[in-house]
Amino acid sequence: MKLKDLIFKLFNSKQLEKEESMKKYLIVGLGNIGEKYQNTRHNIGFKILDEVAKEHNVSFETDKLGDVTSFRFKGRTFVLLKPSTFMNLSGKAVKYWMQKEKISVDNLLIVTDDLNIDFGTIRVKAKGSDGGHNGLKDIQEKLATNKYPRFRFGVGSNYSKGRQVDYVLGEWTSDEESQLIERLPKSVEVITSFGTAGLANTMNNFNGK
Repeated sequence: MKLKDLIFKLFNSKQLEKEESMKKYLIVGLGNIGEKYQNTRHNIGFKILDEVAKEHNVSFETDKLGDVTSFRFKGRTFVLLKPSTFMNLSGKAVKYWMQKEKISVDNLLIVTDDLNIDFGTIRVKAKGSDGGHNGLKDIQEKLATNKYPRFRFGVGSNYSKGRQVDYVLGEWTSDEESQLIERLPKSVEVITSFGTAGLANTMNNFNGK
């Protein structure tokens, strides 16, 4: 093979790799591992990713720093990650999988609970503070930026003074459980929209819905 042809082939290969990485998205659901946390408000990130996996017929496998799976949808690859580091060290898993999968911060979406918005309300943002959330705080520290997309799912703040921890680590009420039947499929739509329609369109179509 001539040198010119070799250079052309290498360039094309690099270009294809770059294009593929632009079509790959890392979706991270925040939560705590272990059966006792499984149905708690703080684990809505895990719950939403479980719903995504179910909808797209894939199963999670335990890998480094978390449970991982992936699927393709409309020409995009979605990598789903449920960190096994516990909430306070979520950033370690996020950074590792971003580097491993060569995914940029623009193609990262963090799915988390939010006490500051009403139960079931969806809020997608391009950046923001950690809002006192330990998982977001660690991600911000590890990535050295707060400019990363996040999907905040409202869990409400129906608790008395000093009971915040008990509330977020508490289980859903029967009324909330029944509303989640509709809210979870809507959350799946948010995630696939992020990859196919883009952040701005997803914010316009789903925020406050």
